[in-house]
Amino acid sequence: MEKRRSGEVIVVGGGVIGLTTAVVLAERGSRVRVWTREPAELTTSAVAGALWWPYRIEPEESAGEWALASLSVYAELAQRPGETGVRMVEGVQEGQRLDGLGPWAARVPELRETDQGLWARLPLIDMPVHLGWLRERFLAAGGVVEERSVQDLAEAAGAGGADVVVNCTGLGARELVPDPAVRPVRGQLVVVENPGITTWFTAAGHGAAKTTYFFPQPGGLILGGTADEDEWSLVPDPAVAQEIVRRCAAVRPEIAGARVLGHRIGLRPTRHAVRLDRELLSGGQVLVHNYGHGGAGITVAWGCALEAARLAGGGEDQPRA
Repeated sequence: MEKRRSGEVIVVGGGVIGLTTAVVLAERGSRVRVWTREPAELTTSAVAGALWWPYRIEPEESAGEWALASLSVYAELAQRPGETGVRMVEGVQEGQRLDGLGPWAARVPELRETDQGLWARLPLIDMPVHLGWLRERFLAAGGVVEERSVQDLAEAAGAGGADVVVNCTGLGARELVPDPAVRPVRGQLVVVENPGITTWFTAAGHGAAKTTYFFPQPGGLILGGTADEDEWSLVPDPAVAQEIVRRCAAVRPEIAGARVLGHRIGLRPTRHAVRLDRELLSGGQVLVHNYGHGGAGITVAWGCALEAARLAGGGEDQPRA
């Protein structure tokens, strides 16, 4: 029988998965604390290009449902782009066809085939703004954010005194659980001054090591990218950066002369399948795992938060914007 003590929930991890999960739990009445090793603006989530799309995530069927639940929330948040960082932007997935996607694709509004590939109007998220908005929404719901390192998930239930611990540690789960199935897939991006491009573009195979994409964000045009498996380096490679610019300029020549504003590196927390389940700790507390989202954490954040809240005992209502 599950032992109840404080009624508190501790969410470990302060990226987009952790903050979104914390928001859902707090707005359902739970007393929630987020324990994060670093502020949200220093997490992998902060450097993401952040186009909604189920990319590098399994299992496909569940990921599709999580993504669709998230899509409905982002569509509403896009009505307040300055506040939430979410905009609905048009673009093309070059070379993609509907019959190459899962059943979820049929439920994406306005997704259609063209001669170039799949045209869509999708959420494009300015992550620094969005992460700040999530944090403020969480605090407004009575949540507390504490910057602290965690050596053992049971610490949150023991020293932290929580009845429920939600593990949203991303790549950190490799050592913390420990779960060696969690691996980094390194992504390198280049940020340039936007020469006037208003639509996004991608040409990225599901398992390709080199990808080509650009996303118009308020702070510049984000160019990508790479998907280097089991690479841990956070140092940008100048030769790779030049190649990224060349690939993007082959699609839109005006990119070639754009001034470089910066470089970004992110380590996607990839796993053969997302781990979203629960177990009981020795003291009777509930431990919910919510990690392994690869390159699609933003895409599935709200759907996974909904499921994590259910596993934590927080009900089954739909997430709200």
